[in-house]
Amino acid sequence: MFRLKNVTRRFGKHAAVDAVNFDIPQGQMVGVIGRSGAGKSTLLRMINRLVDPSEGSIHFGDVEVSALSGAALRNWQRDCAMIFQQFNLVPRLDVLTNVLLGRLNHRSTVLSMLNMFTRDERIMAIAALERLGIEQTALQMAGTLSGGQQQRVAIARALMQEPKMVLADEPIASLDPLNAKIVMDALRDINEREGITVVTNLHTLDTARNYCERIIGMAAGKVVFDGSPRELDADAVRTIYGTDSDGNEIDETMTSTAIGTHAARQDNARKSASPTPLALAGI
Repeated sequence: MFRLKNVTRRFGKHAAVDAVNFDIPQGQMVGVIGRSGAGKSTLLRMINRLVDPSEGSIHFGDVEVSALSGAALRNWQRDCAMIFQQFNLVPRLDVLTNVLLGRLNHRSTVLSMLNMFTRDERIMAIAALERLGIEQTALQMAGTLSGGQQQRVAIARALMQEPKMVLADEPIASLDPLNAKIVMDALRDINEREGITVVTNLHTLDTARNYCERIIGMAAGKVVFDGSPRELDADAVRTIYGTDSDGNEIDETMTSTAIGTHAARQDNARKSASPTPLALAGI
């Protein structure tokens, strides 16, 4: 069981996360949604302890994560793998080495400094790449890969940590619909096959509904919705996202990653941008 108790993070007088409380049972896949600036990324960074809470406590089982330091904190960051929107790979290293870097917190300082990985670790890294369908890129420089491939390398690196929990901070925000689906399928597979808890920040409502068994909505640093995909109705969306400057409610098709929806949206945009026959005739 993972638990947050009155977790708050302030930057000056601003509360980026404000008195958040929730429990996550082991093995659940949770989507966190909300506007930019709602506090989603800060929340995940506090869970991983990249940012410390200003108030409250974070617990994983019997361990108070928010009180850890030194080696115990490094062990938690090994057990709680973080996947970033920007991939955070080393572009000038090959893919295999980038994946092997996920083993650093399992190894002695001397071996890490000498960059010495065992045969078993290399086999494990290749298996992780095969699982994600990119084993053929193992000897390529990471910087030469597409965005979707780089995100899959980042997921393979996270698997090398043998984590108990995976956090993904906007993992598909910069990806096209096809690669977004591949990445989300991979996260769901990790959740279902290993029974690992997955918490992912998402901007797209259709993705949250399709992949997450539970959705947490945030607004102005607070949790304003916590329920199943079926409960994420129009009223809940209005509570989470509010309206735009003109008072219009959010159009969910604008946030969709579905390939069909995306293609239709692009087609409509092209049609609206194209001159009509009358315009071409100068009428």
